[in-house]
Amino acid sequence: MILFPNAKINLGLHILAKRQDGYHDIESCMIPIPLLDALEIIPAQKKLEWNSSGLSIPGQESDNLVIKAYQLLKKDFPSIPFPAIHLHKNIPMGAGLGGGSADAAFALQLMNRLFELHLDNFFLEEYAAQLGSDCAFFIENTPKIARGRGEILESVHVDLKGCHLVLINPGIHIGTKEAYAGVSPGQPRYDLRETLADKGLWKDRLVNDFEASIFPNHPEIEHIKNQFYDAGAFYAAMSGSGSSVFGLFEQKPSRISQMGNHFTFETQL
Repeated sequence: MILFPNAKINLGLHILAKRQDGYHDIESCMIPIPLLDALEIIPAQKKLEWNSSGLSIPGQESDNLVIKAYQLLKKDFPSIPFPAIHLHKNIPMGAGLGGGSADAAFALQLMNRLFELHLDNFFLEEYAAQLGSDCAFFIENTPKIARGRGEILESVHVDLKGCHLVLINPGIHIGTKEAYAGVSPGQPRYDLRETLADKGLWKDRLVNDFEASIFPNHPEIEHIKNQFYDAGAFYAAMSGSGSSVFGLFEQKPSRISQMGNHFTFETQL
C-alpha cells in the first residue's frame, strides 16, 4: 500500500507566547501543496524493515517520525504486524515545509488502513499531535488555522484555485534555536481569518514573525522573497521557520528562471 505525503506552506505565522512546557503558542494558516514524498508500507515477516531513497535523511533510523508512528500505534495495538517501510524522500528537510510531519501523519493513515484499525480522524490527529506540532494538520490535509503548538486546528476557506505557486529552497539550515532567538512573542495586529478572506490584504497583513530574526542573518532568503515580488507575486513569504520561500501569482511568472540554481518547485494550485 502506498501514499504520497505532501508538503505545506504557511500563510502568516505569529508567535503569540512562550509556554511553560518550553514550546510556543502560535497562530498560522497552513495550506497543503502538491510537493510529494512517496511512502509504501506492507506487512513484514519477522522484524521491522526500513529503506529510503531520494534525498538523504540525516539522523538515526530510530529517530525517524515514520518509525515513531509505528511504535506509537504498537503500544495500543500490540498485535499489529511488523511493517516493511520504504520512504522516497523528495520534500527538502528542515525547510519549513513539514515534510517529516507529513510522512508521519500519512504513515498513521496508511497503517490504520493496512492493519484495519478503524481509527477515525479524531484519534489519528491525537496520535499525530504526539509526534510533532504540525503532524495533526496532515490528517485531514485541508487549509487550517493552527493554534496552540500547531495541533489545535480550525477549518478555513482559502481560495487559491488557479493561482501559480513557485517555491525556492536555498539549502540553508535554520535551527529551532536560531529561529526563535530574535522573536518577541505578542498578539498579531490583524485578525487572521479576516485577512485570509481578501488576497489583496495579504502582502501587508500576513506576516511570518520568523522573518524579522532570520533575514538579517541570511539575506539570501530575503532576496528570494523580494525577487518574487519583483516578478509580480501578490504574496510572498518564508514558510514556517525557513528556509524555503514561496511566491503566489495570479498567472505563471516569466522571470523565475533568473533566481539561480536552488531547489525550485512550481505548480498551478
